[in-house]
Amino acid sequence: MDEQDALRFIEEVVPRSGDDAAFIENLLISTDMLHQKSDFPQGTTYYTAGWRSAGASISDIAAMGGDPIAVVAAYSSPNFIKEEISEFIRGAKEVCEISGAEYVGGDLDTSDEFNVVTTAVGRSVKPMFRKGAKSGDLVCVTGDLGRSAAAKKLFEGNENERANEMFRFKPRVKEGLLISQYSTSMIDSSDGLIRSLYEVAKASMCGFEIEAERIPINEVLREVVDSTELALKIAMTYGEDFELVFTVPREKIKGIERGIEIDVAIIGEVVEKDIKMDGELIENEGYTHG
Repeated sequence: MDEQDALRFIEEVVPRSGDDAAFIENLLISTDMLHQKSDFPQGTTYYTAGWRSAGASISDIAAMGGDPIAVVAAYSSPNFIKEEISEFIRGAKEVCEISGAEYVGGDLDTSDEFNVVTTAVGRSVKPMFRKGAKSGDLVCVTGDLGRSAAAKKLFEGNENERANEMFRFKPRVKEGLLISQYSTSMIDSSDGLIRSLYEVAKASMCGFEIEAERIPINEVLREVVDSTELALKIAMTYGEDFELVFTVPREKIKGIERGIEIDVAIIGEVVEKDIKMDGELIENEGYTHG
């Protein structure tokens, strides 16, 4: 079975696993695994790796409308080099600090390549789930899409300083707390916009109609690819951007727009069934590990 089949199987036998984080007694818990070969392009610093690893798990807490408390990491590598470990911890600590959490350690092990497993814990009295979107709701996304794909292109061109900066995303914690006061469903875009829409559609038993011209494409991505058409496809499917994709009743979007400090794009609306862009069905594509 592939990754998506495995995830569907897990959801059948572990009912709490179907959202960005598990919710147990006002606690949110999420874990993520990242690998050198698939997640850290050549040129990625250990500082960026620490930031990105911890940030990925914090993003899951944000997507549930939660307050992150702490992050731990299991760090494995062929060799333990003091400077690399120090830089990893520095990155993890700094992304935790800007997110209102604390990096509190973890575990070490040896492996054939550099791997990281991070776990974040957060709090919420009333979390936001993927289930809850209603026909007629607006579907929106924070920030822009394609940032990580653009960074990968920069790494390939040995523009490592600029690429590392783009790879260090800011988890949308403050935004998730605000949005969850108004929204009906939410998910982060770590697996890509299209796959995120499919996950919400499955949980909420609905569909989506979105418009291509409303998709917020990262400007650097536009610079490093050959066409607007290709930039759009990458922005919608590459993933690893950790923006928030959410649905909200039309009459409540103004509350979000008044309170939020970053751009929010209204990309379409919730419908009864099917997922379409500009009237055409779109297939379930997105980020896959491996």
